[in-house]
Amino acid sequence: MSEEPVGLGREILYKKTDDHIAIVTLNRPDKRNAVNAALAEALDHVVRQSERDPGVRVVVLCSSNDKSFCAGADLAEVAQGGANRLFTAEGGFAGFVDSKRRKPWIAAIKGAALAGGCELALACDLVVAAQETKFGIPEVKRGLFAAAGGVHRLVRALPRNLAIELVITGDSLDAPRAHLLGLVNRLVPADAVDETALSLARSIAENAPCAVLESLHVARLGSELTDAQLRALSDEALQRIMATEDAKEGPRAFLEKRAPKWLGR
Repeated sequence: MSEEPVGLGREILYKKTDDHIAIVTLNRPDKRNAVNAALAEALDHVVRQSERDPGVRVVVLCSSNDKSFCAGADLAEVAQGGANRLFTAEGGFAGFVDSKRRKPWIAAIKGAALAGGCELALACDLVVAAQETKFGIPEVKRGLFAAAGGVHRLVRALPRNLAIELVITGDSLDAPRAHLLGLVNRLVPADAVDETALSLARSIAENAPCAVLESLHVARLGSELTDAQLRALSDEALQRIMATEDAKEGPRAFLEKRAPKWLGR
């Protein structure tokens, strides 16, 4: 495993494993990983870096603080008039929630994922959570609005009435119930979160990279487009996939009873 610089401070740690996985760590443990300008800029940089790197197939987002995944916005910076610095032009809040990401991201969560922390989790594709984790967007309790995707993504991720209850009460949802309802993919003890997330990432990274990217792109739009639109997108994706070397390698490896050697093209 190699650690690479992200170009901006130490608010974000970035490591790449030998099996095509990048590990991105929110690293303001003394501030419960609250998002300040430096963290937002560094995370934005990491997103673009991982997208450009053909050696990265899956990204795991985790925390250096076992009690808090992310506490949301750094209110000290907000109070000093720096709220706009917590957003980037390409990534939105924390340089992440609106970023254009083709590759799958897995949130590995120990501790609380509230407010902006919940919004980071909702912006990922998969979630691995400790049994003690709590999710929620308590902004209404402070006279605020969860504008970084919390309101509309929570309603997509959970049954409508429950999501609306959480949105307008500001109450939190414990991880066991979140797992039962499908918000959490894997529910494990806290000391197993990181390895479980890596195991899930490996199961993705073992697949053909182009096929994963095309499949994920259509799947992400599944709740937003009509069946006709999704069919058209699927047909286009199939044509691109069938033109790749990997589309030939997969069946060949199956017939030869060996592991495929993906080229990513």
